[in-house]
Amino acid sequence: MKGSISQPRFTCALGAQNTVLAIPHAIPVVHAGPGCAATVNTFTQSGYQGECYAGGNQIPSTNTNESHVVFGGEKDLRSEVEGAFKVMKGDLFVLLSGCTAGIIGDNTQSVAEEFAERGYPVVGAETSGFKGNSYIGHEIVVKAIIDQFVGDVEPNVEKGLVNVFADVPAQNPFWRGDLQQLKLLLEKLGLKVNILFGVSSEGVSEWKNIPDAQFNLLVSPWVGLETVEYLQKKYGTPFLHYPILPVGGSETSKFLREVGKFAGLEESFVEKVITREEKIFYDYFVGTADFFATLLINLPYELYISGDSLSSFGITKFLEEELGYIPQGVFVTDNPSQKNEDKVKKIFESEFPEYKDILAFEPDSEKIKFATEEKLQKTGRAVVFGSDWERNYTKASGNIFLYSSAPVNQQLILSKSYVGYQGGLKLMEDIYNTMFEGKTITGQTFQEKLGKQ
Repeated sequence: MKGSISQPRFTCALGAQNTVLAIPHAIPVVHAGPGCAATVNTFTQSGYQGECYAGGNQIPSTNTNESHVVFGGEKDLRSEVEGAFKVMKGDLFVLLSGCTAGIIGDNTQSVAEEFAERGYPVVGAETSGFKGNSYIGHEIVVKAIIDQFVGDVEPNVEKGLVNVFADVPAQNPFWRGDLQQLKLLLEKLGLKVNILFGVSSEGVSEWKNIPDAQFNLLVSPWVGLETVEYLQKKYGTPFLHYPILPVGGSETSKFLREVGKFAGLEESFVEKVITREEKIFYDYFVGTADFFATLLINLPYELYISGDSLSSFGITKFLEEELGYIPQGVFVTDNPSQKNEDKVKKIFESEFPEYKDILAFEPDSEKIKFATEEKLQKTGRAVVFGSDWERNYTKASGNIFLYSSAPVNQQLILSKSYVGYQGGLKLMEDIYNTMFEGKTITGQTFQEKLGKQ
């Protein structure tokens, strides 16, 4: 996207420090100007998720200045790394460059190689801000770790082992819960899962055995596609690309079937797992019949959602397919390249052929407001998913608001997720419980009640 962006939801490529921090006991070392590491820290803007193991003010940084521009900063970077070794305990150190380092030509990878040759677990990644946004930085760092830390090894393929690539840490505020739930779903099929990031990951040991996986699983419309294609080329590992986040009964069952087929699992076994999980899900689902019958004329049915393509498509699919919502606006804020934008558009049109005209690629939250605020003021039957940027004007219009993307500063998010069978039920609870907040709507329509407030 050319031009300025108002109220963005991502940072520059240096935001990949969040990717490093999401790996248990991995430490970023930032070669950038003063304040850069603090600026790109989005964990605290995603539901107060904390600083991670070595985040916040603990992140080592060279704080480049004018002298570095004139004389270069690699010497200070080496000193910073040496200092980090003395005072910080880490299983992996990833050197990240900011704009200043990139402009003057400081090479973090060459510095990292010096330490790696001495036996230290150090990786270097060129993440200057002008290389792209934090989604691009995420892929740069993942590839750097694969090349420099995992390395050129001969795979010892382990049947049933799968590497999962999905959420970008801190970009989706539910990333920790999502990854945990994806891992639990796959384990129901008897698979061994390298989830790679978050509380369910075993850390760098999982990264080390990436080459040994039977296959890689990408759950994302576009982020991570280059990574799994690269792993196929480098280690010969096949990959399954599943572009929709599995939310609720129908999509989760479809997800398990496709994974089971790709993994070569017995169909009868997979169906047994699905039957067991669907029974629980639909028993709860059918139990809402009285609720829907009693309050039908009060219930929302229009859907607006703003956020990354992965979570937005997953939530939309569940609400449209299983709850009968009518999507009115789906705003993708990833800001993918034109090539990836075309891929995402094709995925959306395939999944939602009746609503292909409502998809918009818009990283500017102010423009999303201009496109939706007036429409929201004319209805009292909408659910809006988004960030703090959408929260105030949605609530002012009397419609229902729920978080699905960062920034999130009005909610604490720990293990929350809408993934899977249980995630679909949680999503239903969140929508309809929010509908009741501060209102007594039984006995009159939602619209009538709004008019009296």
